[in-house]
Amino acid sequence: MDVVDADIRLESPSDERAKAEKVRVIACGAIAREVLAIRDTNGLGHIDLQCLPAIWHAHPEKIAPGVEKAIEEARAEGFSRIFVGYADCGTGGLLDKVCERHGVERIAGPHCYSFFAGNEAFAAKDDDVTSFFLTDFLARQFRAFVIEPLGLDRHPQLKDMYFGNYTKLVYLSQIEDEALQRKAKEAADYLGLAYEYRYTGYGDLTGELLRAR
Repeated sequence: MDVVDADIRLESPSDERAKAEKVRVIACGAIAREVLAIRDTNGLGHIDLQCLPAIWHAHPEKIAPGVEKAIEEARAEGFSRIFVGYADCGTGGLLDKVCERHGVERIAGPHCYSFFAGNEAFAAKDDDVTSFFLTDFLARQFRAFVIEPLGLDRHPQLKDMYFGNYTKLVYLSQIEDEALQRKAKEAADYLGLAYEYRYTGYGDLTGELLRAR
């Protein structure tokens, strides 16, 4: 039988044991760099990272069903320990229902801006109601994840409709990088917003991954 084109994966008992000892982290692709940095810096070799499409950041209705499918696939692969590397992220509680159904936990908080800033600190900052936030990822990918999905490249007059109620752009940086700071400032200028820079590091994400055991 010709099996050249077949997708066959043969695993030894030691492979199965390795999977049972690891934690599959199913995360948003927008935080992949940060998850890997925390894993490597803290010696968290038990974390096995799977990233789902970062563009779901702009389509939160895809997150809960996508995560559920990834959990089911991880169980089928032999992972008994799974952690969801998303906050609620605009799912309106649907992601929590998926986590509850499968007995897994997720990152605490409403979204990545909150857990990078620190959930308690973010909730306490009342003057951020009219702020538009960027992370390192969004500073790098501003065109692909903000301008193009909103159609601002084709219809620049929509900027006022989308951003007219914002007063400032706040760049929450995970690493101190002057090139990214310039990109974030350019994004603020493009949107016609005041600019504020805040270095957050990885915020609550480090603690969340440390407990993913």
